[in-house]
Amino acid sequence: MSSSTPKSIALITMSTRSPRVGPHVVDFVTETISPLITPEDNMTLAPVDLATFKLPVYDEAVIPAMVPSQATFSNKHSIAWSDEIKRHDGYIIVTGEYNYGIPGGTKNAVDYLVNEWMGKPVVVISYGVSGGNLANNALSSILEKMKLRVAATRPELPFAGGKGPDLFAAMLKGELGEESKKLWEEEKSEEVKKAFGELKVLLEEEEKDLKPE
Repeated sequence: MSSSTPKSIALITMSTRSPRVGPHVVDFVTETISPLITPEDNMTLAPVDLATFKLPVYDEAVIPAMVPSQATFSNKHSIAWSDEIKRHDGYIIVTGEYNYGIPGGTKNAVDYLVNEWMGKPVVVISYGVSGGNLANNALSSILEKMKLRVAATRPELPFAGGKGPDLFAAMLKGELGEESKKLWEEEKSEEVKKAFGELKVLLEEEEKDLKPE
């Protein structure tokens, strides 16, 4: 990447409940992809934790698609979330799966914004008893319809043993079991790296598109 300004990639923890295993999943993703970032990439990885924004169910009087050209947000939480998302050039969204679908907090956070992330590249990573594939598929489809550029590789991280001790440790204690982490390191780390490589390519393509002829 040749631009003098570093590209910022937001690594977003989408889980908001307590206790929660989401931050530990993000730690695994961070440990996996950080060694792939070189000085030549001119890129920074920025952790973003949705829980810190404390977003209520969308409560603005304006339609998100109208911001900023026709309207502005009035609530502090909306402004803070909007400002955070629009300052990044790409995203890695890490989400769980609740009751066979996208967690409500994840969907609500996505629905708050339109123009802040439209057209930007994103990787979707999910986790759950079967890797969170239903949430992954649904969220990826939504983001594509919202005109984000979703990386083709969408890692799904299953808990070791299915509906076993690691799953219940995650749900009840917010702990990532050693067996699950070992499973991901052995069987999923290359997929996570591949997805990150695709994000890099999408960023490079965007930079080329923005250059004048």
